[in-house]
Amino acid sequence: MSLIVLTSANGSPGVTTTALGLALAWPRPALLVEADPTGASGILAGYFRGEVNHTAGLIDLAMSHRQGTLAEDLPKVTMAIPGSAAQLLPGTRAHSQSRSLLPLWEPLAGALRALERTGQDVIVDAGRLGLNGAPEPLVHAADLALLVTRSTLPALAGAKSWADTLRAEFERTGASANLGLLVVGQGQPYGPREVSKVLQIPVTATLAWDPVSAEVLSRGASQPRKFESASLPRSLRAAISEIQSVLHANRAELGVTPGEGDHHV
Repeated sequence: MSLIVLTSANGSPGVTTTALGLALAWPRPALLVEADPTGASGILAGYFRGEVNHTAGLIDLAMSHRQGTLAEDLPKVTMAIPGSAAQLLPGTRAHSQSRSLLPLWEPLAGALRALERTGQDVIVDAGRLGLNGAPEPLVHAADLALLVTRSTLPALAGAKSWADTLRAEFERTGASANLGLLVVGQGQPYGPREVSKVLQIPVTATLAWDPVSAEVLSRGASQPRKFESASLPRSLRAAISEIQSVLHANRAELGVTPGEGDHHV
């Protein structure tokens, strides 16, 4: 089981859309966790077009943690994403609930890791760094934490400070290989090599700039003809391959057999 966490430094580079796209295309069963503390489920409102009620989610797990039933209750608050092998753990209903989640993040990381026995990988939408209630323990517990950014100059300028902070934190724990960049809209105007040079973090994967396909994921728009051959779905599949290559290489470096679920110290 792998724990992959996506986050951003500023703006709206497409963390939620990317996390959902990866979960839907993931080759193994995946659990998508909405851990953005800003409140309300962007996936229920967008991809599901508001047609599915927000009946359970992270705030319920905060109560479960207090009662000592976190691991037992985790599967009870997830929902299937039709047409895929992915499950969704919806986020909070309002930003005011974010403080209640602070004691949850660290034990939740352990509970997510324990999903190894179910054969699930976990993809987390951690939202923007630095917000009240941000799930920083999930970011640092990740087998691979991906800082999502656009390739524009304003985006890179806004990401630079957080990139420096993350790099220093991961270096301090000896987990530099567990941090990467995911660039949305490469070549607009900068390519992966230039982005990596500016932020001093390796680019793990890139996604095509494809607003029409993105609306299928972000707003529940109808799939256009030949959707799977469009640039965004194709680049999502390529990104999954690149992410898995990094995960495999990191495990090999640690002498861990894929699937054992070991993690950096």
